Formats: sequence, C-alpha cells, structure tokens
Amino acid sequence: MDQIAILYPLFALATWTFGVLSILPVVRIRAARRGEVRASDFRLGESAAVPESVRLPNRNYMNLLELPVLFYVACLMLFTVRGVTPTALALAWNYVALRMLHGLIHLGYNNVLHRLAAFAASNAVLIVLWVVAAMHIHHMA
Repeated sequence: MDQIAILYPLFALATWTFGVLSILPVVRIRAARRGEVRASDFRLGESAAVPESVRLPNRNYMNLLELPVLFYVACLMLFTVRGVTPTALALAWNYVALRMLHGLIHLGYNNVLHRLAAFAASNAVLIVLWVVAAMHIHHMA
C-alpha cells in the first residue's frame, strides 16, 4: 500500500481546522462592530460577556486542537513505521469525516445529542486507529 496515502486525511483535517480558524476574526469583528463585545472581553481568552455566536466557533476550533493531536500522531507514526494498511487508511478518513460532521453540527444547528454522537463515534474510531498502530508496532518487535 502507498504509505503516503495516510497523509491526505491529515491535510484534510488541517484544512478543516484552518477553515474554522478563519471564522473567528469574522465573528469577532462583526460582534465588535455591533457593539456586542469589546477588546477587553478577550483579554483572558473570552469573558462571560462574549455572546454565544462568538464563543461557539472558538470552542469548535479549540476542539480541533485537542484530541485530533492524537490522530496526527497516530497517522504520522503509521507513516514512519510503514504501517499504513487499507484498514488504517479507512479509519483515518472516517475520523476526519466524523470530526467534520461534529463541526458542521456544532457550527450549524448545534443539537447537543447529534454533536455528542459524532464526537463519541470519532473518539471510538481514534481508539481503534491507535490499537491498529500499536498492533503493527508490536508485530515489528
């Protein structure tokens, strides 16, 4: 299997992360122009005065910098040890799809149960990806 294929899901999730990041200045500037926030509301991150419409994209962005770090590590590890298999690649793409679905729900209609389902499913896929990586490394020893 072409080992480089595991890098494409990484690029896809990074692109999604940068896309969510690009929303932040738009919603913050819009809220500032409307007088909904002041610069001081962001001095220590976000104060309670920051409206939900401004906090939500920031929270989603922060989500993309938390557990996905383990996704990047697992994929890079598999790439490094030449452990990319069709199963690992399918898991990686499923993880990306579920994280994007989570983001679309979060930034869209924000149904907590739907969002939780996507989040939990993505975490399950990530755990399986780590098991696959661990098994490959164990068999190398």
